[in-house]
Amino acid sequence: MVFRQVINKMVVHPKRLFLIDGLGALLSAFLLGVVLVKLESIFGIPAKALYILAFFPCIFALYDLYCYLKVKKNQRYFLTAIALMNLIYCFISIGVAFQHYQKITAFGWGYIIVEIIILIVLINIELKTASKLTST
Repeated sequence: MVFRQVINKMVVHPKRLFLIDGLGALLSAFLLGVVLVKLESIFGIPAKALYILAFFPCIFALYDLYCYLKVKKNQRYFLTAIALMNLIYCFISIGVAFQHYQKITAFGWGYIIVEIIILIVLINIELKTASKLTST
């Protein structure tokens, strides 16, 4: 019921999804590229891998900002695109995590899993909202 209400609100104001996604991307980039790097011994994810993971949310934030400010037509296409980029990022995150599985601590796995869960919820909202939008 709550999920359906969120979708209905986003259909009326789809640009908000770009704002939400972009702010989340900035938070993710900051956490990965600054906080987790400083706490590498606690999370166990090597700094190089964290910088690679932080790169993607930086690009997503720029994309979201562009969409929020400039996209007026065909928002369906742009929402679907960011949802797919987020999904690909989930797979990249899982791949990086498994590549360094011997070093990652429970806190590191916890961070990756929580980030993926949040992204899956967001992807779901973006795709459902996009499917309800007209192509104009």
